[in-house]
Amino acid sequence: MVNEQRARSLIEGAADPVVLLDSERRVVAVSPAALRLVPAASAGQRLPEETIAAQPDVLVFFFESPPELSAYQELRAGFTAAVSHELRTPLARLLALLETAALPDADNGDLLDQAREEVQQVGELIDDVLFLGELETGREVVSLGRTPAAPVVEEVVESLRERADHAEVRFELRIDGQVELPLRPRMLRVVLENLLANTIRYSGQGSTCTVEVSRTAEAAELVVSDNGKGVPSADLPRLFERFYRSDQARTSRGTGLGLAIVKHVVTAAGGEVVATGAPVRGLEIRARFPDTQPGGSRQD
Repeated sequence: MVNEQRARSLIEGAADPVVLLDSERRVVAVSPAALRLVPAASAGQRLPEETIAAQPDVLVFFFESPPELSAYQELRAGFTAAVSHELRTPLARLLALLETAALPDADNGDLLDQAREEVQQVGELIDDVLFLGELETGREVVSLGRTPAAPVVEEVVESLRERADHAEVRFELRIDGQVELPLRPRMLRVVLENLLANTIRYSGQGSTCTVEVSRTAEAAELVVSDNGKGVPSADLPRLFERFYRSDQARTSRGTGLGLAIVKHVVTAAGGEVVATGAPVRGLEIRARFPDTQPGGSRQD
């Protein structure tokens, strides 16, 4: 606390344009010169990367408050245990398949197909863990300029259409072609792929997955909803937790990290994401990006 107060005092008294941000890109302190260049940089406000990029003369520093050792150790131990548990399940199934393959008259072709699926499951889990780690350490830039949403939505929907057809899930698009979202194209694809995969995996046969992109006076919104099985109200607040699965999802082959990644990407870009729904009434996940304006360039 003393160090933070000292840093705030130094920056607020600086003649140069300087901004101090915390780990969530919220303004801790800002010098008068920086505030003149970036009026949005008031204390407590989240400052998107593109806002800073537009003012190259502003110096940006990050303030990292060291966690208490016991809390950090508890968090690390919990995450390690969760990863270990999630890896152990497909590895146990893989071992059982290999043991079965050694039995007389075993259908090795079918067993090899099942074993391949288990290896893919482990690979997906490792990829998601590493990607989430990059997001949380700030190595993966989420927001850089704005991206027209329509082409990316159409691209992702088409890439998942065969999978959706197999699950008997139909896509419906309601896209405002003029809306741009404050995400890099790759990050927008990540969000969409995880949201649509979640719907395909859990909504149930015969359901419709609706993808909407629209703009209100205050914000741009990306909404993925379905009219499928739905989620118990008690599970809704926990859907974005790492490795959390509701009872009906525990037998799935998902990694349990998809919605956690969605939340991290959306909030890192200055937005918010909420889930609503009920059993037999489907699920809606709404990502809202305040103060998104049309314009800007698309960057890959």
